Amino acid sequence: MAGFEVLLASDFTARSDRPLDRAAQIAEQHRGSLVIAHVLEKSTKAPDDSVVEQLRVDLPDALRDAELVVRHGSAPKELAAVALERGSDLIVTGVARYNSLGDYFLGTAVDHIIRNAQQPVLVVRRRPTAPYRRLLVATDLSDCSRAALLAAASLFPEAAITLVHAFHVPYEGWLKSEDVKADIQVEAGEGLEAFLAALDQAVRTRLNPRLVEGEIGTAVVNALSETHSDLLVLGTHGRSGFSHATMGSHAEALLSLVNVDVLVVREEK
Repeated sequence: MAGFEVLLASDFTARSDRPLDRAAQIAEQHRGSLVIAHVLEKSTKAPDDSVVEQLRVDLPDALRDAELVVRHGSAPKELAAVALERGSDLIVTGVARYNSLGDYFLGTAVDHIIRNAQQPVLVVRRRPTAPYRRLLVATDLSDCSRAALLAAASLFPEAAITLVHAFHVPYEGWLKSEDVKADIQVEAGEGLEAFLAALDQAVRTRLNPRLVEGEIGTAVVNALSETHSDLLVLGTHGRSGFSHATMGSHAEALLSLVNVDVLVVREEK
């Protein structure tokens, strides 16, 4: 594959305009191409030229020439297969649906893509008004979170990056000694410094590292608000979607709280 390619997984419903607009914006930003993948339900007939052209009519005029890949069958499996076949640089998708409170559900297809795709997956929730300006990367200082940071820095080279590492004092209610807390904080700080030292200078200069005491979910939600970041970046091992993201068991709960887009980067093996 030559050039930068953005693969949009779209269901062509009214809510799909947000990820479509963001995918087109990123493709233009990288002077690349946009490919739109759509899967017809099993109960419908297999796709032919008329079906593809009918879908094309629903696209904005500026995107009428985008490549359409239409498959038939199970959306989760077919979308993951298209991503594997094409080897696109970035996969963009939307949320499954919104409820009356404005929360969203990722849905089986999106979670399946995240579990199986080797490429970074961008889950778009908000309507894009400009390129991403401020990224927030949650790190546990693992190779997985380092991969997520580097991928985000490469995808969005103009954006400022806040790096959040939260440390927790175990049994804090029982451990009254300030010396214990201080020792743990020093250890966490040294770990963060080592993590930063291993990065290229070009990446380090873009970072605003934050060492925060407390639970990672709370630390990230607070940092998103304080920095006005418009993209949250997570690393994942890909075993079970978001439940094995960098923030471990807190990931799914956090994603129901944040009101920004999320980039999920799977660690390469």
